[in-house]
Amino acid sequence: MKNTLECPTIIEVIRIATNMYNQGWDERNGGNISIILDDDEVNEYIPTTPIRKIDIGGICVKQLANKYILVTGTGKYFKNIQYNPEINLGIIRISSDGTSADLVWGLIDGKNPTSELPTHLENHAVRIDVDPKHRVVIHCHATHSMALSFVLPEDEDEITKTLWKMQTESIVVFPEGIGYVPWMVCGGKEIGDATAEKMKQYRYVIWGMHGVFGTGQTIDEAFGLIETVEKAATIYFLVKDNIRQSITNEQLKQVAEAFNLNYKKIL
Repeated sequence: MKNTLECPTIIEVIRIATNMYNQGWDERNGGNISIILDDDEVNEYIPTTPIRKIDIGGICVKQLANKYILVTGTGKYFKNIQYNPEINLGIIRISSDGTSADLVWGLIDGKNPTSELPTHLENHAVRIDVDPKHRVVIHCHATHSMALSFVLPEDEDEITKTLWKMQTESIVVFPEGIGYVPWMVCGGKEIGDATAEKMKQYRYVIWGMHGVFGTGQTIDEAFGLIETVEKAATIYFLVKDNIRQSITNEQLKQVAEAFNLNYKKIL
């Protein structure tokens, strides 16, 4: 078996986690990442002997049965992942009935996966139902995207249209729009259930006054989605007090037609 630290997904998670920390989106131990591993990576790089049981919060995720998932640890600082991946990351295997998990690699200091693990697993399960190629969930505190929840109405259509009109590429990258979950206590079943309900329609959800959840088939897709929303939100705060012109509804429709987009019909 090859060295687990040479696993391409682990290398990519280190790169993305460091990038997000440097952008200021994952201060202290804020944020978490989980990725469903490909069979080839499991076969070549990942030991499969159980190390210890992992609590997944009493949920059942049959869609993830027997899958291996790379996840960040609880209380771990993203800035440290690049230096000590075996302490800050772990790989778990979901049981055949989807009700429990075993740690098979990492978290060598005895800590557990992120406290948001049940939310991650529940949302992986929902997204797999929507898109069988889904693999990635990223939660972070993208600054301007989070700030939108303080100034815009708690209305998904309003948030979506505002972001679409900030840059031409927005409707291309997230034509289905943006989901929104009002403030809830983090790390619990309520916010996990609410986010999973939104993930039936959206790949990206803003958590009011807290952060964002982005998903995708690849790390690049999920991270690129978060980047694009954050860029649009940044432009909004730069111009919102002095807007003289904006992309119109008709112009957005022209973009949608040019790119043959199946977009949310809110224009």
